Amino acid sequence: MDDRLYLDHNATSPLRPQVRDVMLDVLSSGPCNPSSTHSEGRAAKARLSNARTTLGEVLSAPIEGIVFTGGGTEAVGLAIHSAIRGAAGVKRIFLGATEHDAVRSTAHAYRDQGAVEIEDVPVLPTGQIDTDWLARRLDSYEADTDGPFLLCVMLANNETGVINEIGQLGPLIWPKGGYLFVDAVQGFGKLPIDFTACGADFMAICGHKIGGPVGAGALLLKPGLECVAVHRGGGQESYRRAGTEAVAAIAGLAKAAELASPLDYRGLAVSRDAIEKRLPKGVTIWGRSAPRLGNTSCFSAPGFWSETQVMVMDLDGIAVSAGSACSSGKVRRSGVLAAMGASDDLAGCAIRVSFGWSTPEGAADRFVRQWTQHYERVVGSSTAAA
Repeated sequence: MDDRLYLDHNATSPLRPQVRDVMLDVLSSGPCNPSSTHSEGRAAKARLSNARTTLGEVLSAPIEGIVFTGGGTEAVGLAIHSAIRGAAGVKRIFLGATEHDAVRSTAHAYRDQGAVEIEDVPVLPTGQIDTDWLARRLDSYEADTDGPFLLCVMLANNETGVINEIGQLGPLIWPKGGYLFVDAVQGFGKLPIDFTACGADFMAICGHKIGGPVGAGALLLKPGLECVAVHRGGGQESYRRAGTEAVAAIAGLAKAAELASPLDYRGLAVSRDAIEKRLPKGVTIWGRSAPRLGNTSCFSAPGFWSETQVMVMDLDGIAVSAGSACSSGKVRRSGVLAAMGASDDLAGCAIRVSFGWSTPEGAADRFVRQWTQHYERVVGSSTAAA
């Protein structure tokens, strides 16, 4: 397995050695329940407090508004639940058309319960949220009669890497009684984030996209906003998230946040661009004209189906993906690309290549060389047959 090339960091990134060391230190320190009042419990609580402080410093977020969760999906669910069931009392959710399934599925579940109404906010062909459409829609919106609402917009798209300009959204929605939820799971550690300045009311993060452990995430809340626990139990996380905290995983999350450098991830654009410049004519690069994460390339090669690409590259020792990995494990058509205007055929020929902290030198060259061989064999033979 040593000769394999892993280019699926947007799905999950290998654990950083320094993160592993921190986690092993916690796990080998003895019993670790932060709710216990004895010495061992106080030591665990101190580790939890240190992790909260680290995240607060990295994200410019008030530590009292950081709620640890079991991952990004749980943080998303807790945010939407709190916006609906808490003091905000939102009655409508505006969903960006390219939002992650964790956001869309949760919102639709509450709609099916009759708790909220949902409207999709279209995206531009670049993949960015259509703020002009949103402004027109909100022009006649009245909070007193229509009720408060929640706008869900991701910081960076997991499939295309397209970045939304979050800072412009708050002033657009606040006068209309709106709250802003930002899914920052894919952007965390890869982009500079100032939670206080960006205007988000709720923000979800997790660490395993940047070399942290699977199983640790956090919800960030603006001061004064209520966080309503989904599950009942003890008083953990100030009664906002029941269940004993996974101290080792949370310590690993904080260490990954310390280590991840947005500058380094921006530098990965050199490898991304090296691939994209050498792709054959006729290939569509999604979001190319928009700001994107430096580590992410998503492109469609007509005639070369996504599942075929993933399979032949895997057999060649290179791991890539088709769309989001957060589903059943099956390759399926991308709703993100459909929202950007892709036809079913074009969306069905898309793959994602994503680099990360452990990507070796020469990765772009190796990928292009092997991918091109398969492309010419598959597309060339189909053209000849036609």
